[in-house]
Amino acid sequence: MILPELSQEWKTGLSLAWSGYIAVLSVWIVMQKRAPVSTMSWILSLALLPFAGFLIYYFLGPQRLKKQRLKRLRSRAIAQAPADVASLRAAAERAPPALRQMAALGTAACGLPVSSATATELLSGGASTFDAIFEAIREARDHVHLEYYIFEPDRTGTALRDLLIERAREGVTVRLLLDALGSKRIGRRFMAPMLEAGIEVALFHDTRIGRRLRPVINYRTHRKIVVCDGRVGFTGGVNITDAEDRRIRPDAYHDAHLRIEGSAVRWLQTTFLEDWTYATGEDPRRINKTLDALLPRLPGNDGAGDIPVQIVTSGPDSALEAIHRIHVAAIHSASHRAWLTTPYFVPGEPALMALTSAALRGVDVRLLVPRRSDSLVVSAAARSYYDELIAAGVKIWEYKARMLHSKTLVVDDHCAMIGTANFDNRSFRLNFEVCAVIYGPALAKPLAAQFETDLHSASPVRALRRQAFARRLGDATARLFSPLL
Repeated sequence: MILPELSQEWKTGLSLAWSGYIAVLSVWIVMQKRAPVSTMSWILSLALLPFAGFLIYYFLGPQRLKKQRLKRLRSRAIAQAPADVASLRAAAERAPPALRQMAALGTAACGLPVSSATATELLSGGASTFDAIFEAIREARDHVHLEYYIFEPDRTGTALRDLLIERAREGVTVRLLLDALGSKRIGRRFMAPMLEAGIEVALFHDTRIGRRLRPVINYRTHRKIVVCDGRVGFTGGVNITDAEDRRIRPDAYHDAHLRIEGSAVRWLQTTFLEDWTYATGEDPRRINKTLDALLPRLPGNDGAGDIPVQIVTSGPDSALEAIHRIHVAAIHSASHRAWLTTPYFVPGEPALMALTSAALRGVDVRLLVPRRSDSLVVSAAARSYYDELIAAGVKIWEYKARMLHSKTLVVDDHCAMIGTANFDNRSFRLNFEVCAVIYGPALAKPLAAQFETDLHSASPVRALRRQAFARRLGDATARLFSPLL
C-alpha cells in the first residue's frame, strides 16, 4: 500500500528533522558558553517546543550583545567627562579598608570608580520619592535627564510630564529615555505635548514589528535614573506609576529610592548618556561639550564630600555581571550581618553559596521578600530555596502589608546597596541595571533601621517540608526554569 509507506517515510523524516533541529540548536546554545545549568534548561525547553523553540531562543536566548557592547564602549569613552584622578583616589581611600578590594572589583567589572557624595538620602516609598524628584526638577536650571523602565500615562505620569513640559518651556533641556516594553502604554497622544515643548524622547530597544525588530527584545533597560544639572541624582526601585504612591493607591508598592548630591552624580550622568547615545545613535560629544562647561560650576563636583559612593552598572553586553559580583562579594565580606531585601529572589549558585556560607560562619543573614508577589512562577521558584537557606541559618521573612519592591542590601555597619536590580538571573544577566554602593555608615544605618521597621509588617518563614506535596512539586518544577527567569 502506498499510504502506509508514505506514512512511515513521513515518520522517519520528521524524526530525522527533529533530531537535527535539537542537535543544531544544542551546538548553538553550548557555544554561547552559558552556565551548565542554564544551558541544560534552554536545551530542555527547546526540546519540549519543537521548531517554535527556535524563534523563542532567537529573541530571548542569545546571551551577549557583541555589537551593542562595542557601540556602548564607544559611547562610554566619549560620555565620561575627564575625571579628577586625585580626588577619585582620595574617595576610594575613604572606603573602609575591608571594602577597598570590593570597590576595586566594582571598578574592574564595570569601569566606574569610587567617587564622593556630599549628601545621600534614603527615600522610603513612592510618595517621598516623587516629592523629592519633582522638587529637584523644579530647581534645575540647565538640564534634566530621566531614564525609566516603567512610565505610565496615569496621574503620576501625567503630573511628571506636565512638569517636564513646564521646565522645557522655561529653557531647561529635558531628555527622557524609556524602555519600549516597560513603558508600552505610553502612546503618541500622551507624548505629543512633550515633543511640541522641545523635550527629547527616545525608546530603548523598540519592540514594534518591522525592520527594527532584532533579537534584543529580551534585553531591557530596567534602570531608573534622574539627573538634574549634574548636581542631584536619583536611582532605586521606584517607577513612574500610581502603583508606587499610597496617596493614590492604598495598596501601592513598598519601595525604596536614593537621592545623591555631589561628584558621584557624574557617574549616574555617564550611565544615562551611554544609554541615550546607544539608543538614539546621537554623537555624545555634542551633549558632553555642554556638560563639560557646566561641570566646574557645580557644587560638590570638585571631589568634595566625605561619603564614598560607587555607581555600579551591568547588562547583557558584558560577561562580567558587575552587580551580581559585587552583591556576592559584599555578602562574603560580612562579619556580623547581611540583610537583603528583594521582590524577586531566584539566586544562582554563587549567590546562594554566599548567603548560606555567611550564615554557617555565624553572620546574621536575613532575607525579606513579599508574601504576595506579582509573579507566581518567580515566587514558586523562590520558595524552592527556602529549606536550604533555613537549614544553613538564614532567617527569611515575608512582607505582608503590600507588594514589596525594594532592592537593598546592608552589610555590617559600613556598606549599603540600593538600586534597580532584583536578586535574580534576569537582573544579574539579562537587564541593564544600576546600583549605588555607599561605603561607610551614611546609608547603612538608615537602611538597617528601615529593614527592622519593615520586619514589623512581616512574618518569619518556617521550614516548608511539611507543606502539601503538590505545592512542593510546583515549587521544585519552577526552580528548573530559574536560569530563564
